Amino acid sequence: MHGDGVGGQGGGRDGARRRRPGRARPHPGALLTADTTAAAWALHRPGPRDVGLLSLAVVGVSLSAPLTTMVAAPMLALAFWRNAAGAAALVPVLLTRERATLTGLRWRDLRSSVVAGLFLAAHFAAWLPSLSMTTVAASTALVTTTPIWTALAARISGVRLPTAVWWGLVLAVAGVALIAGVDVAVSLRALAGDGLALLGAVCAGGYVLAGARARQRLATSAYAVVAYSVCALAIAASAVVVDAPLAGFEARDWWLIAAITVSAQLFGHTLLNLVLSSVGPTAVSLAVLLEVPGALLFALVLLGQVPPLLALPGVVLVVVGVALVVRASRPTTLVEPAT
Repeated sequence: MHGDGVGGQGGGRDGARRRRPGRARPHPGALLTADTTAAAWALHRPGPRDVGLLSLAVVGVSLSAPLTTMVAAPMLALAFWRNAAGAAALVPVLLTRERATLTGLRWRDLRSSVVAGLFLAAHFAAWLPSLSMTTVAASTALVTTTPIWTALAARISGVRLPTAVWWGLVLAVAGVALIAGVDVAVSLRALAGDGLALLGAVCAGGYVLAGARARQRLATSAYAVVAYSVCALAIAASAVVVDAPLAGFEARDWWLIAAITVSAQLFGHTLLNLVLSSVGPTAVSLAVLLEVPGALLFALVLLGQVPPLLALPGVVLVVVGVALVVRASRPTTLVEPAT
């Protein structure tokens, strides 16, 4: 599921240069040299194998929202089993291929992974209920705005954003406003669903930023096992508080939970991570945006759900805006789908 983060700092004379008086301290990502950042975020042309893997991955993540809408079990249960299964699937990798990376680990090396797991739990707690309140198209489009929130966080930290990023932000905000305006006419419940999807995107932004810091010290499997496990534990605790069952469902729900875990958590996200090193994070990020039309089509086929026609231009604006942000900002955080 996870792409390798781009991190590091400039050394030598660049690192020793004094900052000008009164100048804000830049985000750590801003200390990357231009050559390093450009190389890391170059848009490589995928080969036939990568195109095939990206296509399968997009299909996998696109199934997440429509299949989730079909689940009758509590959403907390779905989030719990999805993350618990994801952690369990990665434990063998951690204990075999990446076992050497566990040597010398200390608590401070795991703190960012724990924070990432808590943000991930908040993301699922907000986004999953939104699918039953608004349309799959609106919810998926709004939750994919995560790159916008990470770009704004970088700006607050002192990173100067290119003009194209600001145009992307404007287009995405216009799209969000259009979707919300349409849903006001539909129902207040649909509008609340839009708000939860946006909250899910913000929490996913926190998860991505914390994950980027964690991956500076941890291997992919170690980070993911900790983050997924913490997420599952936090969701289990929340389920106890609200008295939501985590088991005892009908066979249909168990099959749906298994299908979501395999298609989105393991199959889709794993393939995106697999091609990351060969096509680059920009291509992966842009491919993830195809989840929006993909989810819309699957919702049409599986659910017979047709979003309001007036909301479709808003969905398009959000996707185009986020694509501009991803293409122009060269973020230093890992990039992954929010569903």
